[in-house]
Amino acid sequence: MKHDTFSVYMLRCADGSLYTGIAKDVHRRLQEHQSSPRGAKYLRGRGPLTLEFQQAVGDRAVASKVEYLLKRLGKAAKEELLAGHISLAEVTAGLALDQASGSGSG
Repeated sequence: MKHDTFSVYMLRCADGSLYTGIAKDVHRRLQEHQSSPRGAKYLRGRGPLTLEFQQAVGDRAVASKVEYLLKRLGKAAKEELLAGHISLAEVTAGLALDQASGSGSG
């Protein structure tokens, strides 16, 4: 069975905005954002881009859920995460509870 580990990442744009995404290879994805038509439209013209955060989180489904939670955070909370004042585990603490209360075997 193939194990694909995805990471969640955050990029800072030149205008100070933050972009959150997931990828198996974050550095390759950053290159795509910077110089390829496969990069996110939001990032076009917002360079230079700086990789501020990345953490491996699991398979694509888990990574998508973590990405969703991060995107729902306000900018101040995202900055707290980037500064190390809160951890990704704290941000995603409810994720395990959500999965446990769902219809799967969790």
